[in-house]
Amino acid sequence: MKPKIIQGGNFEDHRGTISYVNDFSFKDIERFYIISNCETNPIRAWQGHKLDAKNFYCISGSFKIHFVKIDNWENPSKDLTIETITASVTDSKIIHIPAGYANAIESLEKDSKLISFSTLPLSQVSEDDIRYDSNYWNVNG
Repeated sequence: MKPKIIQGGNFEDHRGTISYVNDFSFKDIERFYIISNCETNPIRAWQGHKLDAKNFYCISGSFKIHFVKIDNWENPSKDLTIETITASVTDSKIIHIPAGYANAIESLEKDSKLISFSTLPLSQVSEDDIRYDSNYWNVNG
């Protein structure tokens, strides 16, 4: 499976705005959390998941979601291709990163918030969470 965008939309009238992603299914979701990077360290990197799929939705500001397909969990190549998808509060889309990838979350604005829907129960996270040095892959080139 490859990363993908699940596009939603926005509806606005005199009462306000409703943002939605009707094609997203919560069927396999076990938990969620909200990410808010600090202003002095806008990149949270690199976290890999052998089993857990991540689904990111921007609820404030904007982010770049960087990801790489891991070739070797113990010693991944430093030459892996970094792919990036931008998300903003106005986009109303979910970025699905399947198991087998490592990701880095970069906030682009102060007070940006991203919700992450995860498919792995919290009881199994310690078996799946693989962290790499924050500079293992350079998101800036």
